[in-house]
Amino acid sequence: MKKKVVVGLSGGVDSSVAAWLLKEQGYDVIGVTMQIWQDEPELIQEENGGCCGLSAVDDARRVAQILDIPYYVMNFKREFKANVMDYFVDEYLHGRTPNPCIACNRYVKWESLLQRSLAIGADYIATGHYARIEQLPNGRYAIRNSVTAAKDQTYALYNLTQEQLKRTLMPVGEYSKDQIRVMAEKIGLPTAHKKDSQEICFVDDNDYAGFIDGYGQGKVPEGNFVDKDGKVLGRHKGITRYTIGQRKGLNIALGEDLEENSNHFFQAEECQIFSLYASRIERLYDHSQMLREYALQIREMEQSQIDARQNRTMRILTVVTTIFFPLSLITGWYGMNFSHMPELSAPHAYGILIVICAVIVLIEIWFFHKNNWFS
Repeated sequence: MKKKVVVGLSGGVDSSVAAWLLKEQGYDVIGVTMQIWQDEPELIQEENGGCCGLSAVDDARRVAQILDIPYYVMNFKREFKANVMDYFVDEYLHGRTPNPCIACNRYVKWESLLQRSLAIGADYIATGHYARIEQLPNGRYAIRNSVTAAKDQTYALYNLTQEQLKRTLMPVGEYSKDQIRVMAEKIGLPTAHKKDSQEICFVDDNDYAGFIDGYGQGKVPEGNFVDKDGKVLGRHKGITRYTIGQRKGLNIALGEDLEENSNHFFQAEECQIFSLYASRIERLYDHSQMLREYALQIREMEQSQIDARQNRTMRILTVVTTIFFPLSLITGWYGMNFSHMPELSAPHAYGILIVICAVIVLIEIWFFHKNNWFS
């Protein structure tokens, strides 16, 4: 009996090809799009729906028709509002910068979708994420990087539970983005050249502060920028428009004290020059900090790639050592200097021993291949 899998069709190329790959692998595939848009006019739903808007539903339905799989739209409005939108607004109101996609993955795309999928008899859910799931020797499941670092999405899946990972398939993690688009074009999917969704799906024009102001909390009040001594440095437009560590866009000049020139020590032209240089220094400092952050990110990425290569090398060495361990044990056994070993006088002992060793090696290779230790 075929295993049944519910594929979350977002209307994009990745989830579309994921559904096709799973069908090719022999799964009984069902396509589902999650309705997450709230009670808005149809035009706004069409424009703002992102990966789950009305246009995404149309694209997903066409893909399902081409692949000849059942297709449904499931309502997740309540779960999305409670776990993603409310969380998003609350985090900003408390001066923190949220990641709504991670919350959506954990509580909507996995927790809620998985529960409903299991309720209709599905064995798995599947998505178009660029990541892979591996079962470790101890039986636990782990997230692995996709084959392409350019699109790797493991960072957004770190908080999935063991039960969720056990019930999840991510077939596109074995391919690059270009390969996925080539496959989509080859099988005639309308999403083959569709652009990736980059912005938060429920925020119009990427205006986070404007969205929060209109969410029901009222406009976030403006206030003063102050230093640790309470001195007012400038005015801000509301806490939701800034994030921890931000330096740009604060409208606080380093040369502000010189502009005031309360002791009239400098001439007006000198104060303007000081202010100009102070602004330039501030921009250079911001640029140097940005370059520093980029350098740190590159170093972390390089280190993670080195660690991944080392892990693959250690895995290969472990496999090779394990394969030859029984052979070493056999040769060591017959290398002992006992005067009476009856099997040594048997006419076919040598050939039988060679066959036994070959069978042991083949069984080990089959076992390691079955558990993806060679990948």
